[in-house]
Amino acid sequence: MSYALRTYEFWLTAYRRTWRGSVATSVISPVFYLGALGIGLGTLVNKSGTTPEGVDYLAYVAPGVLAATAMQVGANEAMWPVLGSIRWTRAYFAMLATPLEIRHIVFGHQAWMTTRVVSSCAVYLAVIAAFGAILSPLGILALPACFLIGLAFSAPTAAYAATRQEDSAFVVVNRFALVPMFLFSGTFFPVSRLPEVLRWIAYATPSWHGVDLCRSLTLGRVHWPLALGHVVYLAAWAVAGLACALYTYRRRLLK
Repeated sequence: MSYALRTYEFWLTAYRRTWRGSVATSVISPVFYLGALGIGLGTLVNKSGTTPEGVDYLAYVAPGVLAATAMQVGANEAMWPVLGSIRWTRAYFAMLATPLEIRHIVFGHQAWMTTRVVSSCAVYLAVIAAFGAILSPLGILALPACFLIGLAFSAPTAAYAATRQEDSAFVVVNRFALVPMFLFSGTFFPVSRLPEVLRWIAYATPSWHGVDLCRSLTLGRVHWPLALGHVVYLAAWAVAGLACALYTYRRRLLK
């Protein structure tokens, strides 16, 4: 474990040189995004009298965007940084020249990725609270839920990134996986409004489980057996992703 912390410290030290830009984005983006949804689109939806869950549209969509943020940060932190550490900076190979082993590199980097997820989502959650979109004290549990969502995406994505030779593959992942999940996993409207085939596809995605879990917590409408099912499903993705990452890292770095 102490060796994995050394890997974590490496990424933390590197982040100290770039944190200003990401912090500005993390604060400004949610304010403008939620403002546009709550004051702009949300006003129109609320006037229609058919808001999902019977709450203001902002209260409905905000936890969905929170979960989507965890998904996007987790996945993106596991794309270019992983491939770059293999192909460009070769930081992983430098780590292997020390007493660090593959498992230390994987677990340490994943710990850093989830740190980025939690810190970004913490800002988002604070902004959501400032907008009055958290309707229950259970909303604070959305932050550990975001940790699990982020890991459910960062671990499998890192396993995939370790097999790539060029970053063009990440464009495909963003366009045909992350963006559709962002749009059609219940973030902006209930999945039940989708055609049946697409509905079941949405139910199979970890993003829907994350969105539904975060929304139930912030609205205070938790069905605990279903919430436990969400947690188990997301944890299964995370564990499977870590196992795959250990395998693909070993094949790529020790060949």
